[in-house]
Amino acid sequence: VVFQTLLVMDSIWKEKGLDFNLVPYGCISTGFNIMIRMIEIVRNAITFASVQRSQGGVAGAFKNNALYDWLERKCPFQEKVKVLNSCAGYCVATYVLGTGDRHNDNIMITDQGNLFHIDFGHILERVPFVLTPEFLYVMGRVKGRPTLPVHGPACINAYLSLRAQSRLLVTLFSLMLLTGIPELSMSQDMRYLLTALQQDQGEEEARNHFLQQIALCEQKGWTVQANWWFHMMAGIK
Repeated sequence: VVFQTLLVMDSIWKEKGLDFNLVPYGCISTGFNIMIRMIEIVRNAITFASVQRSQGGVAGAFKNNALYDWLERKCPFQEKVKVLNSCAGYCVATYVLGTGDRHNDNIMITDQGNLFHIDFGHILERVPFVLTPEFLYVMGRVKGRPTLPVHGPACINAYLSLRAQSRLLVTLFSLMLLTGIPELSMSQDMRYLLTALQQDQGEEEARNHFLQQIALCEQKGWTVQANWWFHMMAGIK
């Protein structure tokens, strides 16, 4: 469901001339009520947790510049733009979908600079916007340091483009109400989607709502880092 929705979102953006360098890898179900899936391999990709570990072990979870420094060694300038684009696209997509269980082992990045999310087992949850201090650092939200331009406008354009097609997205999810998805079994389950898209508000109110989500990320980014540090610690054998 999520993969198909990502493809729809990608088509909406590209119709607007926006390319967020998504990596909608393939996933095929092998049967009804069968948990085995066939998933396409994305080559030359590592988890964000691995990026953080490479910048100082588990303490790398608290380094705002962990991703930036990794990119400095791995990617030329033009590839860094891919990171900014894909980060903006996935941040908006996961927020609109209410994708839960977002941590540093569920976010990956390729050597070519494409950032992407995996493991979409929970959707339509009231979750915080996934825009961490590491992503903000790459986007240039650090005072006194020359870097790439802030990509806030890209996030806003991505969000408003999806909101303009909110009826299409709501219709698609309505059609899936009887498909047996646990998170989407009744009409009330779609309240999150309606709220995230601010369907009952004007464009300016929706823009302000979205900017508030970004502001919250800047204020509470350290809580995400702490959560990711605990996740990394729990993974130590």
